[in-house]
Amino acid sequence: MPHPRLVHGFAEDRFSAVREAFAANFRERDEVGAAVSVYLNGRPVVDLWGGYADAFRSQPWQEDTIVCMMSVSKAMVAICAHILIDRGELELAAPVAQYWPEFAQAGKEAITVDCLISHLAALVFPDAVPQNAMPNWEAVIKGLAAQQPAWAPCTRGAYHSSTFGHLVGELVRRVSGMPLTTFFSKEVTGPLNADFSFGVPPERAEHVATFLDNPETASTRQIANETGSPLSRAWRPLPRVVDVFNSPMWRTSVLPSANGHGNARAAARILAAVIGPVDGVRLLSPQAVDVLREERWFETCGLTGRHYRFGRGFALNNPRYHPMGRNPRAFGHAGVGGSYAFADPEAGFSFGYSMNYPASGDNIGDRPRALVDALSSCL
Repeated sequence: MPHPRLVHGFAEDRFSAVREAFAANFRERDEVGAAVSVYLNGRPVVDLWGGYADAFRSQPWQEDTIVCMMSVSKAMVAICAHILIDRGELELAAPVAQYWPEFAQAGKEAITVDCLISHLAALVFPDAVPQNAMPNWEAVIKGLAAQQPAWAPCTRGAYHSSTFGHLVGELVRRVSGMPLTTFFSKEVTGPLNADFSFGVPPERAEHVATFLDNPETASTRQIANETGSPLSRAWRPLPRVVDVFNSPMWRTSVLPSANGHGNARAAARILAAVIGPVDGVRLLSPQAVDVLREERWFETCGLTGRHYRFGRGFALNNPRYHPMGRNPRAFGHAGVGGSYAFADPEAGFSFGYSMNYPASGDNIGDRPRALVDALSSCL
C-alpha cells in the first residue's frame, strides 16, 4: 500500500466516492501505481494519481506519469478513422481497396471500411507478416494486404487484437496522406494538449511507468507462453524480446493496436472531446458518435472466445468485459490488465484509468470496476 501522501489530485465533492474507491484500490486490491480521471460536460471533475511507477516501489507516480495503456490505443486509431468518416473523406460502405488497392488480394476485394473497422474482416491472424516484423510498418502492411481472411468476412465478429491498429491506421494514412502518428497529433492530441502517443516520444522517456508482469493476466500469458493459443498466433510477428512491454522496441515503434502511452487524464480528455466540446475543441459530430456506437456484433469472439459487444472500432457497454455504468449505449475500450477509457454521451461524462500492474483473469479486473461502480453512484 502506498503511503497516503503518495495519493494526489482532486475529486469534486460530488465525486468523493471515486476518490474513496481509488484509495481502496491500493489498500485492498493490489494497486501499485495508477491514475483515474473523469470529465463531465467537458471539464475535469476527478483527477487522481498515486502509488509507484516502478517495480521496486521507489519512484512515486507523478501527475505527468505515462504508462502503456495497451489496447486503449485502438480507440485512438478508431477516432482518427471516424474523423475522416465524419468529414465524408472515408466512406463506410466503400471497399477498403478503393483507398488501398493492394488490399484486394486473397479474396478481400469486397471487404468494406465498415467491415474492417467493426472487427468483422476475419484478419485476426497476420500469418503473411514475417516473423519479428511488427515494428516495420511497411512490412506489416504488405503482409496484411496479402493475407487471406481466416473465414468469410463480415460473418463473424472477432477482436483484431494485433492487426486493428495497422489495418485502420493504414486507411487513415491512405486517405489523409499523413502517417497515423502525424494525423493523430495534428487532429487529436495537438488541439487538445493531450498526453497520448503511439510509442513514447524521446522527451517523455523519463516519465514512463514500468509495466509490471502478472503471470495470471490471461491475454499476456497466452501471447507469451501458450504458443498454440489463437492469441499467440495473432501476435506471432511481434519480436520476442526480454520484458517486451518495457523494451526499447516496444517504446520506440508504432504499434497502434497496443503501444499507446498516456494516462487517465489524456484518455478521458480525448473521449470528452469526442462527445462534446473541451476548451472549444470537438472531435466528432453527434451524428458521428451515433455511427461509431451502433452495435455491429454481440457474440462469442472468434479470436478470444469471450462474449464481446462491439460497435465500429469501440467496445460497447457489456457488464462482463466492458462495464460502463447504466447506459447500454456507452462506448470505449479496455487494455490488457485493466487500463480503460469510455464515454457516456447521454450523461455527458468520460472516464479514464491507467495503471502499471495488470489484473488477473480475462477482463478488466476489480480495480477499474470499483471505480466505474463508484462513478455510477455519483451520477
